Amino acid sequence: MKWLVPMFCLCALAACSGKPPAPESQPATASTARVATPWDDLKKDEQRARDVQKTVDDQARQQQQQIDAAGQ
Repeated sequence: MKWLVPMFCLCALAACSGKPPAPESQPATASTARVATPWDDLKKDEQRARDVQKTVDDQARQQQQQIDAAGQ
């Protein structure tokens, strides 16, 4: 019974040795696959709004140029 405690301590120390764990290899598909986030839809909506604003600004600029050309 006296040898049980030192053996247990020895096993615990051996299990907690300083060697690093073996690297786990990940499949190639897992590293390249993109996970959808809740913000993806918000980003798409924001980009769509920017595109619409750009179109509106371009049309307003064209209309202003036509007005300026007709006024001269």
